[in-house]
Amino acid sequence: MVKNRIIHVNKKNMTRPFEDQTSIEFFSKKSDCSLFIFGSHNKKRPNNLIFGYADDVPLTLTNPTESMSALVPLLAECGSLSGYKSWKCPEGTKPLLIFAGDNFEVNEDYRRLKSLLIDFFRGPTVSAVRLAGLEHVLHFTAVDGKIYMRSYKVLMKKSGCRTPRIELEEMGPSFDFVMRRTHLASDDLYKQSMKLPKALLGKKKKNISHNTFGTKFGRIHMQKQDLGKLQTRKMKGLKKRPGDIMAVEFKEGLTSSKEPSGKIIARHK
Repeated sequence: MVKNRIIHVNKKNMTRPFEDQTSIEFFSKKSDCSLFIFGSHNKKRPNNLIFGYADDVPLTLTNPTESMSALVPLLAECGSLSGYKSWKCPEGTKPLLIFAGDNFEVNEDYRRLKSLLIDFFRGPTVSAVRLAGLEHVLHFTAVDGKIYMRSYKVLMKKSGCRTPRIELEEMGPSFDFVMRRTHLASDDLYKQSMKLPKALLGKKKKNISHNTFGTKFGRIHMQKQDLGKLQTRKMKGLKKRPGDIMAVEFKEGLTSSKEPSGKIIARHK
């Protein structure tokens, strides 16, 4: 699922990430990779998978144990790709990530794990994805102290309208995890690592805003206008014709003759 975006280190070394992080930090800095996954198996802790990341801060800290966040899910069960006979998605397909379960929102360890899994599997950042490219779904369910990871192929069926009918077909791999140990960075260091650089944020433009749909709105500040000086457009069709002018003058004459004069004239006999 992430084959084309990883650097595989298969040399056997005595590495214990929870006791000494120097080797992890060295390979992370050398490979320019902030995320890592470490697999181990022994009698005391069998089937270990350590998901972690080195925070985006200088790794030469006074206390190097704070520069790394790691979570260890126990690999309880695993289903390989070969165990499913369905058609597989092409390599490099950007998946849809679905997280189900209240623990991903309430429990801090699960919240960090959710953020970590998103960074692992989200793929490259793109501006748009075509509908036919939505072929892969990764579903994570947290229930009863376990985390179930399932991989599905998206099948688009005919529905009789423009929007297709969606069906999911499991294609593997599948994993059942149990959270075993955690080593989280401090809250201050975690917030510092989550900050975006100013170059990515871009320069803030005044009087410009966007809504939830990405529509751009601009605000213009203007002084109060005097509408009396506003020049209206003179159209030929609105001009008065000579006949209309004579009719108006005739009506005005009739109204003026009916008005009482207000003067009293005395007649001499």
